[in-house]
Amino acid sequence: MKIIERIALVIYSYIILILAIILSLMILGLLDANFIQNIIEKVIQADIASKIILGVNVVLILLSIRCIFFDSRDKKSEKDKQGILLKNESGKLLISKEAIENLTNSVIKEFESIEQINTKTTIDKENNLIITVNLVVGQNIIIKELSVNLQNKIKETIKTALDLDVKEVNIKVKSYVAKNESK
Repeated sequence: MKIIERIALVIYSYIILILAIILSLMILGLLDANFIQNIIEKVIQADIASKIILGVNVVLILLSIRCIFFDSRDKKSEKDKQGILLKNESGKLLISKEAIENLTNSVIKEFESIEQINTKTTIDKENNLIITVNLVVGQNIIIKELSVNLQNKIKETIKTALDLDVKEVNIKVKSYVAKNESK
């Protein structure tokens, strides 16, 4: 959000707060409506004050219209949330989160002891890649060893295939499933 929009939003919020307090006090009977009416009449009758109020009202109306009808989110940052945008002298490349998750899943499937996979890719504000993996693992597995091997293999594969550095690979073992040996 631009600095001007933030300042306008703060001013707008203060005006709404003041109006809400005045209306609440009037409803509770702690403030007389005639008193407020007299103040408004005196302010409107003053030439300079009425022009200032009119100017502020026009700005607030325009801000309201902008907020209601125009999207303030940046389209570029929204595209960046869908993946990582790489640029070079030849052009641009957008690597989607889905592509990163599919690559991560293919690495995980190489490990025989994993029964189920759920992968989520997050890109933070600094464009760092964070991968979260939820797993269901089979029996006779050393979870700590598996997680270290997975983390290293995922980071290595993504670096080799996509030339991206992975900041974190977070692994959550959701359950430990014993296989039936009676089959």
